[in-house]
Amino acid sequence: MIMTDRPLIISYSYSGNTQRVAELLQAAVDGDWCEIHPWQPYPASFPELLEQVKEEIRSGYYPRLLPVSCSLRSYQIVFAGSPNWCGTIAPPLASWLYRNDLSGKIILPFYSHCGGVSCDFRRDIRRICPKADVREPLGVLDNEKKDMGDRFRDWFLRTGTECLIRS
Repeated sequence: MIMTDRPLIISYSYSGNTQRVAELLQAAVDGDWCEIHPWQPYPASFPELLEQVKEEIRSGYYPRLLPVSCSLRSYQIVFAGSPNWCGTIAPPLASWLYRNDLSGKIILPFYSHCGGVSCDFRRDIRRICPKADVREPLGVLDNEKKDMGDRFRDWFLRTGTECLIRS
């Protein structure tokens, strides 16, 4: 198996905020990006969405996903992105992580949030991927508009992944 220097960016986005961060990451690191989509879309109504998400998280439910075209075999670094839902990763990302062997991979979690319930994505991903090297996550406010280049650079330095900084 040939390893690639390019990282993989895998993400789930409900409202487009996590997608925006994933797109910026892809441009910053020249990575390959793959979006996750649940087989059954989530409700558009926020009260219904919240009720369903709370139940999925409480029960540890991993939703069925639409097939994705990426294989993580050749990647050493995987960015894993999700909205912060009820203080944890969204069930679609949890489902993808659960169904894929990330043993020995470096996982760089990132999440979008609106400033609500605090989360510990590192802990939550470590529970699902105990044989992966899960590094410090990056949280981005949904309405944050500033240039993310400096935020990414600082994050890569803090996580020991400065090799991702493009000159």
